[in-house]
Amino acid sequence: MVSIGFVCEPDHPTFWPVAERLAARGFDIEFLRPTDPICRADVDGLEALVNGVLHPESFGALRYADQRDVPTWNGFLSTTAFASRVVALDALDAIGCRVPDVHFDGPKTGFEAASPFAWRRRPTGRQRPSFYVESVRTEPVDHRYYAVDDGRETHVRALAIRTSISDTGDPVSQTDVDVMLATRVRELLERFGARAVGVDFTRGEDGEFYALRTTPVPTFAGTDMGRRVADSVASLTTLGA
Repeated sequence: MVSIGFVCEPDHPTFWPVAERLAARGFDIEFLRPTDPICRADVDGLEALVNGVLHPESFGALRYADQRDVPTWNGFLSTTAFASRVVALDALDAIGCRVPDVHFDGPKTGFEAASPFAWRRRPTGRQRPSFYVESVRTEPVDHRYYAVDDGRETHVRALAIRTSISDTGDPVSQTDVDVMLATRVRELLERFGARAVGVDFTRGEDGEFYALRTTPVPTFAGTDMGRRVADSVASLTTLGA
């Protein structure tokens, strides 16, 4: 039986339903809990590996899977790149997205402290920031683009995410996909050989979109893309090819 491993807790809100779909198609599903050591033997027995969390154990498993040519949904390189704020901004700039400026030499007017990695919170209080990112947001809404490649085509959904709890209206809602932004997100996937990504955009003062960050382990919450994600994971294997 074709075995697919998921690095996350078994009750993960996104990947548990995906795993159920795949099990119904005849796949053997294994959950590798990141709170436990992930042995090389655990990866050797898989035909595909999906990472659902940013954790030292998951990075180690992805790196070993890449070395052993075990197909991964997002590999070690793409996961590491998308999790690094500066690397991600540089990659987004390279594919034609407008991105905020970055400074490393101390606070500046119009800039905010930033965390270097997706798993760390933005520095507060006495914590010394690694760098500062230009504040370009002009409205209390970010536009989050989710993309997933199912092996045949890349599907994109866009959500409007309210950034202020004081605003009225739904905190998360689906919105129209901007063709140019969707094209950029698809190109990002292709360049890194990834199967899925989330990218946050916001409007600047001139009404144009700026790319703010990438998410290497997107949840796809609110997108109704569960079947697309399952198709994408299945396509990594001979059974789903």
